[in-house]
Amino acid sequence: MGNIFSPFPAPRKGARRAEGLTNPGSFDELHRKCKDVFPQQMEGVKLIINKSLSSHFQVSHTVHLSTIGHSGYHLNTTYVGDQQLSPTEIFPTLIGDISNVGSLSAQILHLITERIRTKAIFQTQQAKFTTWQFDAEYRGGDYTTTLTLGNPDLISESVIVVAHFLQSMTSRLVLGGELVYHRRAGEEGTIVTLAGKYTALKWIATLNLGFGGAHASYYHRANDQIQLGVEFEANTRLQDTSFAFGYQLNLPEANMTFKGLLDSNWHVGAVLEKKIPPLPVTLALGAFLNHWKHRFHCGFSIIVG
Repeated sequence: MGNIFSPFPAPRKGARRAEGLTNPGSFDELHRKCKDVFPQQMEGVKLIINKSLSSHFQVSHTVHLSTIGHSGYHLNTTYVGDQQLSPTEIFPTLIGDISNVGSLSAQILHLITERIRTKAIFQTQQAKFTTWQFDAEYRGGDYTTTLTLGNPDLISESVIVVAHFLQSMTSRLVLGGELVYHRRAGEEGTIVTLAGKYTALKWIATLNLGFGGAHASYYHRANDQIQLGVEFEANTRLQDTSFAFGYQLNLPEANMTFKGLLDSNWHVGAVLEKKIPPLPVTLALGAFLNHWKHRFHCGFSIIVG
């Protein structure tokens, strides 16, 4: 038989391998799925009132009555723009939080181009600046690179520089690394950390390994109601190792969510959240017990809006 002419060229192997690769996201979100399973520490009584003034502006009032620390009040304001890339990404975003003692925390997130994101963070402790940080993130088709500049001080010649890189190797495997350089008076050093993340249909395994230690997490979604998370952390500088197990139970019929945890330091905790439709009210009750330190904390919060 003679040669058959095809008007369409055969696809290259490299292009075939690149099919299905997506952006790996941010380095700070590698362990996010597992961490969301664990309950947040609660203590005292807290009242949170959220009020949307417009489609772009929201105000939140928080009153916290503490039994072990100082009670206080926080005013939080949030402004979001018109550029929405996903349900959780809207640019520009401005967030400000001020307490009754005058401490301020502010964040500014801006989308310069479709692939370049910037973020600035400022924090003060009353009249003293404690944190000023600037981030620049570039998201390619299958990779993400980030550069962070923290607390730069030209007078004392101190600075913290963090560089992140993530690359999608396959549709499920992501590899990357972190480089942290810090310099202050009489001290200078660099820490390198390698990272990997594998995403399956119902579970996610993540590992960070470097000179500073190791951080591994495993997230598993058993079904629509039950989610599990396991975390392992080893710190070489502090010579400390910890292991934690957490779980989340969703009961949509009862509008309830239950989260619990147990770690290697015999720290046990749980938080129960209950929505009360048709009212825009969420109730949360939490209890945490540390057997070794003989400490018990409980908390109750009411979220309106």
